[in-house]
Amino acid sequence: MKLIDLHVHSTASDGTLSPQEIALYAKAKGLSAIALTDHDTVAGVNECMKKGLEIGVIVIPGIECSADYYGKELHILGYYIDPDSSVLQNKLKELIDGRSKRNLKMLDKLTELGCPLTLEDLEVDCVPDTVFTRAHIANALLRKGYITERKEAFSKYIGSNCPAYIPREKFTVKACIDMIHEAGGLAVLAHPMLYGYSRADVTNLLRGLALEGLDGVECVYSTHSSDDVAHLLQVCLQLKLFPTGGSDFHGDNKPQIDLGSGYGHLKVPFDILEAMRKCLGMSY
Repeated sequence: MKLIDLHVHSTASDGTLSPQEIALYAKAKGLSAIALTDHDTVAGVNECMKKGLEIGVIVIPGIECSADYYGKELHILGYYIDPDSSVLQNKLKELIDGRSKRNLKMLDKLTELGCPLTLEDLEVDCVPDTVFTRAHIANALLRKGYITERKEAFSKYIGSNCPAYIPREKFTVKACIDMIHEAGGLAVLAHPMLYGYSRADVTNLLRGLALEGLDGVECVYSTHSSDDVAHLLQVCLQLKLFPTGGSDFHGDNKPQIDLGSGYGHLKVPFDILEAMRKCLGMSY
């Protein structure tokens, strides 16, 4: 069976493999296709697509955006977007500027707490145009010896409700979906079982998001149980949404999660990709 992975991060955001290395690793893992879905950026997409074309791996241009839904943060994946869309680029600049302001405020807070960091400290081992996230701050704290393991950064300093945490400005879910559609893509809710909802609440959430224009749901995911997947697939049928799947691979920043296989049992069939392309009227 041909397998794919539609949720992958590179050094363009908070992954540890470059976009080229992602394509090469996908080839080594025997995957037929991947989607590069970095946070709030498409900076690595063209590089990854070029390498994929050279080595025979399909690379879908993608993105992952954090969005506000009535006070709840949800993650929206975009697939088959045009990375050079002027509408997309202008909107992403707003998001990236917001991240930059947030990062500076968090660094100020950390200095007050006795853990001074500079922007240069975040840039170690990063490529140009990297979108810096809390993962980069955690790595810098570890390198500087302020913490002994990465998870301590989130439990002690930069996790929600911690003293150096600053909320980030986000678009609404509707604005994210519209942005993805305007860039020619499909909008998908990422990892729906990670938001702390019951299955009944997830069903209601998806009903609401379908009215906002959502196209699909990430049903197959590294932490979803078989029962979760079955439930989400049923909801997709009811709401006429298409299913997707991915590992949420971040390289060494999430070392337990491997590309294509997640925690070891993930399998995302190529048929999913074919259904997505059909939605867009695309053919091979």
